[in-house]
Amino acid sequence: MGYEAHPSAIIDEGAQIGEGCRIWHFVHVSAKARIGARCSLGQNVYVGNDVGIGDNVKIQNNVSVYDAVTIEDDVFCGPSMVFTNVYNPRSAVTRKNEYRRTLVRKGATLGANCTIVCGNTIGEYAFVGAGAVVNRDVPAFALMVGVPARQAGWMSRFGERLDLPLQGDGETTCVHTGERYQLRGGVCSLRS
Repeated sequence: MGYEAHPSAIIDEGAQIGEGCRIWHFVHVSAKARIGARCSLGQNVYVGNDVGIGDNVKIQNNVSVYDAVTIEDDVFCGPSMVFTNVYNPRSAVTRKNEYRRTLVRKGATLGANCTIVCGNTIGEYAFVGAGAVVNRDVPAFALMVGVPARQAGWMSRFGERLDLPLQGDGETTCVHTGERYQLRGGVCSLRS
């Protein structure tokens, strides 16, 4: 076993957990879950069967990663943030065959208490602010805030706001890393 798990954690037989992971109090990892290396699962985290989690992912306390969610490398899931997998749930109507897939791309941040409505993709290094409700795809590097979430700017890989307009074209440099970013036709990217 190349990971650490608190004695109160429940890890179902068959779960794949990578080297160097830390699994805290009252976590439940389902049998078919796939978790990469060096991840941290905070207190009271649940990971479903049809879930893929990349390397170096930090999932803070009280987060449930339900079936049909894929989280790529270096993602941060803030405390008590919410994933869903059924768009129109009803207690009396079974909809397990209607799960909508959610993809969180590399390096994204999902702030505390935000909600990611199923069926959407969160772009690379996007930053979803605390309490925001995401109900549509989020572009790479976008800063999303509010209910429903709206784009308020652009964020660097370092996690700092970039001096770029919301629309149109522009270029800027991250003051912390010196990385250059460009905005072309509403798409933000690193300059090569």
